[in-house]
Amino acid sequence: MKHVLAFGTGGAVTALRYYFSTDHQYACTIISEVPSDEAGRQALINNAQLVISMVDAEQQQWIAQDCIQCGRHLVSPAGINEKIMNLRPQVENSNMLFLYEMGFDPGLDHMSALHCINRLRLQGAHIRSVYSHSGRLVLPEHDNNPWHCKTDNAHQLINTGKAGAVYKERDRVHQLKYEEIFNASRLIEFPATGFLSWYPVADSMGYIPLYGLNDVETFIRTNLQHPDFIYGWKNVIDLKLTSEQSMYETDGMTLADFFRVHFDKHGFSGWLEQKMVERFSQTKQILEKLMQFMEVEQAALEGGHGSPDNILMVDEKGKLENIDLGEVKDKAAAMVAYKMHEANLTLKQLFFLGMDDQQTVINKGKCSAAGVLQFALQQKLSLQPHEHDMALMMHEIEYELQGERSVMQSNLLLRGTDHYLAHEMVTGLTLGIAAKLILEGQLRLKGLHIPVLPEIYEPVLNELRRNGVLFMEEQRRVR
Repeated sequence: MKHVLAFGTGGAVTALRYYFSTDHQYACTIISEVPSDEAGRQALINNAQLVISMVDAEQQQWIAQDCIQCGRHLVSPAGINEKIMNLRPQVENSNMLFLYEMGFDPGLDHMSALHCINRLRLQGAHIRSVYSHSGRLVLPEHDNNPWHCKTDNAHQLINTGKAGAVYKERDRVHQLKYEEIFNASRLIEFPATGFLSWYPVADSMGYIPLYGLNDVETFIRTNLQHPDFIYGWKNVIDLKLTSEQSMYETDGMTLADFFRVHFDKHGFSGWLEQKMVERFSQTKQILEKLMQFMEVEQAALEGGHGSPDNILMVDEKGKLENIDLGEVKDKAAAMVAYKMHEANLTLKQLFFLGMDDQQTVINKGKCSAAGVLQFALQQKLSLQPHEHDMALMMHEIEYELQGERSVMQSNLLLRGTDHYLAHEMVTGLTLGIAAKLILEGQLRLKGLHIPVLPEIYEPVLNELRRNGVLFMEEQRRVR
């Protein structure tokens, strides 16, 4: 019997345990608390042939060093940081395989994207653009708040994007600050869910050489959220609610008290007034443009020419453009409705977080604004036991083949269950599959790796498909 040792807690551990329980050739021991003493950890590790680590960064480092010392393979969903990179020579000398980024994202995103990219390259295609989107959202039937968001990890949500983002678009490298990342106008249409907004993850550039795409024009890895969440989170950042600098004495303080004190300190009234003026001003401009089109239409009718379907206009570059009047009206009406929706949404979201909540007492001692926001998110936006999430992934790969430009789109939608979140299920499965491949001798690589090599991702994806993780693909021409 082969013995696997796993450190960690949560739904991914549950999925991992279930995966191994179906194969009696394996014993999987789960340790929820990592021993702080080296001897205790190494005693556990020496009894296993492979270690799976799903713990925080500090404990990840301990376990990695112990696996080197004990000569054991290591698999983890964690991203590779600088400290782990520094262990590379020791990992290679140990003749073991350390396989990182084997979760949902990072992990399945690399494997599924490269599965598509390399198939296209084998056909002779030139890859021009890659958008790799992934997201974790609440199922529509459990979406019951103005944020359209439920979370099991408020701390992670608050810190998302704080490092900024860097990516490549149209042969230009873009570096965004935290305040610039959340923009609800970046939209994609996801099958079965409708329009979602995306924002870039911290570092897309580092993966370009790993994907073998040094000449790609656009490469962006993103996270998906509901457009209303992106709009509201930008407001949260602008209002300094994610700040670690502003400190408050929160014992005996209600959420309403905190919001009042914090907003007085950061000029909320002026900010809100400007926000409303901008929305109404934009609405006024749109309506004025719409009235101009309608006057053109009326003049044509009065001149006996009938209602025009199209008119010629000069665009921003001085070129004549044929404009469909019906389409203009529809878009203008939709834009007016959306701007009014934003004006209403601003306050609805803040009230939902507790701006008028005189009942909920914080009682966290001296605490930053970010700490209070984390508390508020845990109170207001926690995913309840009977509620389920969904994990989404979409790759949009534009390529040129035999003089024609096309886009391959690959989509995944998974639903969570009562036992684990959707992304946790994928993480547990992926870790278990990788562990079996290593112990059965099907994955013979040594050293420190992430799953960007076909010998890693192809067998893992094959086994994931057998376990219901299925991507749907479609292709379309680029006009």
